[in-house]
Amino acid sequence: MRDTRSRVRLAMAGVAAVAVVGGSVAAEAGGGGSGHRHDRDTEVVTLVGVNGERIGWVKMREYHGRVVVSGWAGGLTPGFHGFHIHSVGLCEAGAPNGPFTTAAGHYAGAMPNHGDHAGDMPSLLVTASGDAWASFMTDRFTLDELRDTDGSAVMVHAGPDNFANIPTRYTAAGVPGPDATTLATGDAGARVACGVID
Repeated sequence: MRDTRSRVRLAMAGVAAVAVVGGSVAAEAGGGGSGHRHDRDTEVVTLVGVNGERIGWVKMREYHGRVVVSGWAGGLTPGFHGFHIHSVGLCEAGAPNGPFTTAAGHYAGAMPNHGDHAGDMPSLLVTASGDAWASFMTDRFTLDELRDTDGSAVMVHAGPDNFANIPTRYTAAGVPGPDATTLATGDAGARVACGVID
């Protein structure tokens, strides 16, 4: 009987801990402050759109070599949107080659092809009202890796990401399977929101 009570107390403590974590995320989502902060194991990034407006946030919290990513964005077109870490922490909406191209390509880590890049994350699914919410865990990067000399950036794309999942029954320029662009980017299109990780 005593063991059962102990297990119940531990389970309730776990629920309380989750509630506290959820409360802190909600508080950060509500705004206030600069919208960007980090400490050793937490990074909170502000997402800005191509007009410079603040459209959302992403929080990354590291636990024992795994990073919990959560975030919210609004004002996006409904449907799926590519969602990645890019390799340079520079989000310039007015960049000569297109919005946020100064953030360079995907943060690849040791994997050269898209779908396996360290910075490839699950797509955002945007509702009819233009809102998206994401929450997942990854062990493909650490916060220290993302905060290297050049920093990095969280990126939202205009279109869906195919993760270079092109069967060999399809061809590109006569060659079966995905082409070089698909292998690099997943064909997710233009960059519509960006947030610096430094």
